[in-house]
Amino acid sequence: MIQNNRLTPIQYQENFSDIHPPYENITAAKVDANRCLFCYDAPCMKSCPTSIDVPKFIKQIATENIKGSAHTIFTSNIMGAGCSKVCPVEKLCEGACVYNLLEEKPIPIAKLQRYSTEKAMANKWQLFQRKQSIGKKVAIVGAGPAGLSCAHSLSKEGIDVTIYEKESKGGGLMTYGIAAYKVTPQFCEDEVNYILSIGGIEVKYNHELGRTISLAELQTNYDAVYLGLGVGVARQLDIPGEDMDGVVDAISFIYHLRKNGYPSVPVGDKVAVIGMGMTAIDAATQAKRLGAKEVTMLYRRTEDEMPCTKHELDIAMLDSCEIIWLAAPKEVIGINNKVTQLVCSKMQLGEPDASGRRSPIETEETFSLEVDMVIKAAGQVPFEHLITENGITNNKGKIVIDKNCATNIKGVFAGGDAVNGGKEVVDAVQAGKDGAKAIMAYLNIA
Repeated sequence: MIQNNRLTPIQYQENFSDIHPPYENITAAKVDANRCLFCYDAPCMKSCPTSIDVPKFIKQIATENIKGSAHTIFTSNIMGAGCSKVCPVEKLCEGACVYNLLEEKPIPIAKLQRYSTEKAMANKWQLFQRKQSIGKKVAIVGAGPAGLSCAHSLSKEGIDVTIYEKESKGGGLMTYGIAAYKVTPQFCEDEVNYILSIGGIEVKYNHELGRTISLAELQTNYDAVYLGLGVGVARQLDIPGEDMDGVVDAISFIYHLRKNGYPSVPVGDKVAVIGMGMTAIDAATQAKRLGAKEVTMLYRRTEDEMPCTKHELDIAMLDSCEIIWLAAPKEVIGINNKVTQLVCSKMQLGEPDASGRRSPIETEETFSLEVDMVIKAAGQVPFEHLITENGITNNKGKIVIDKNCATNIKGVFAGGDAVNGGKEVVDAVQAGKDGAKAIMAYLNIA
């Protein structure tokens, strides 16, 4: 039975509390910081898309220069606080730590990064001085990681920035699309406010491209435009019964949870989640923490091909989510338009596809699961209609840009998920930095 308000306020608080507790004090942080070997040509730094100088900021923590440490991080990644909570560090910086080769635990880089950045946010340290306004204006569409990163980089150089955001809050997927036990809504709001505190950035909320504003209008009123639209349209399963009551997409499920609060989100007793990416894990674990009795995840390949990390999978398993490998949804069956069963095909793996992963092939065997809710997390697709109607060159909805982040339209630049189809938050932050650099070159600003 699908219903909301299944748990008590205390249960919700416990279930959605911080999954990674921070250091309690500087002494605890220094113990880990002093394990760092401060490698020359550090592999951890190379594996960070924003190239944070990891040895430097850790050395600064070891010497109790927390403000300097935060400055080092924010210089490379203005969303360093959020990234310390949501980055898949086991396949980035911590995965590259040389301690892994010594069969020892890697340096907890994310936890150390969180320590410095949260201190900076809590104390409202303004670590960057904005240059005097130079009279140039740039419009940014989207207040997600790419847009905020681009805005901060431009504002530092004295460019006046206006961000147009379709939601009532900034942060993009950080605010609306990631599990609440990783980043709370309050943290996201604090991070956005901290980024904007440099000045010179106006955010116009509830302004959506194609509805309340047009690209032509922005081109007329600004010296350049940056599109950080992201993605967000859920991929359809294209199976019979997909439109029944009880079938929802993971993006909407997480969005409503983040926007409306835990008690307001209905969840079933027996939930099936389709997919094995980060969003699928977030949807499955949150369904369980909202009070679902059984959550079963289905993935058409094996564990070796899953897009999520082992760490993320462990979270789902610790939350008692069941996992069925080599299974794909075939049909949703229901009574009175309400879901009662999910029919699945048993799959087998064939030859590798373009991504290098072995392609799933249907066998003739099927099985059924008794469910009252199905959450689709089979990936997201770009806002193709919006991109096409504005005459922007694209590849199946993904904006095509040149090496200077420029689209086919003069003065219009783009980056982040709208270009790459969906990567990590840290990739979007770097895309925003690259976009700002390209815009400054376009405006002939050194």
